[in-house]
Amino acid sequence: MKEQLNITKEKMNKSLNALGNEFAGIRAGRANPGVLDKVMVDYYGSPTPINQMAAVSVAEARILVVQPWDVSTLKSIEKAILASDVGITPTNDGKVLRLVFPQLTEDRRKELCKSVKKYGEESKVAVRSIRRDSIEKFKAMKKNSEITEDDLKDCEKKVQNLTDDFCAQIDKMVAEKEKEIMSI
Repeated sequence: MKEQLNITKEKMNKSLNALGNEFAGIRAGRANPGVLDKVMVDYYGSPTPINQMAAVSVAEARILVVQPWDVSTLKSIEKAILASDVGITPTNDGKVLRLVFPQLTEDRRKELCKSVKKYGEESKVAVRSIRRDSIEKFKAMKKNSEITEDDLKDCEKKVQNLTDDFCAQIDKMVAEKEKEIMSI
């Protein structure tokens, strides 16, 4: 019983972490190395993340510098960034790539806020799905006489409390990200 509650909490935590990773990839006007995390470079026939091929650092508030460890991969890294959905054209000086993040327009900020809300809602759906699965397992345990009716009610209440806590954390993360986007 306690083990199932721990599993439920762990799964909900993973949903929260996934949301955090998703938010890290949202470009909010400031240079953030997390923007390039999903960009894969064709390196000798296999897709490789940029951060395994180059040092990605923030030079200034809105400039990201990508310095490959092997200069011969510079062109393929540039091509991968151009093909990605980052939306920034890198400048190549032969040794490093510079990505200059433009100021966000009001429309773009509102668009980003919509996607932040969408990701938050998807995370809540995932958390609720975990709640449903967990409660079903407790009901199966009750049916197999592993737990009593009172234990079932207690477990359902605990799972609901967990769900409420995680949904509140998601709402807080969404509000913070929206504030960050709108204040830039």
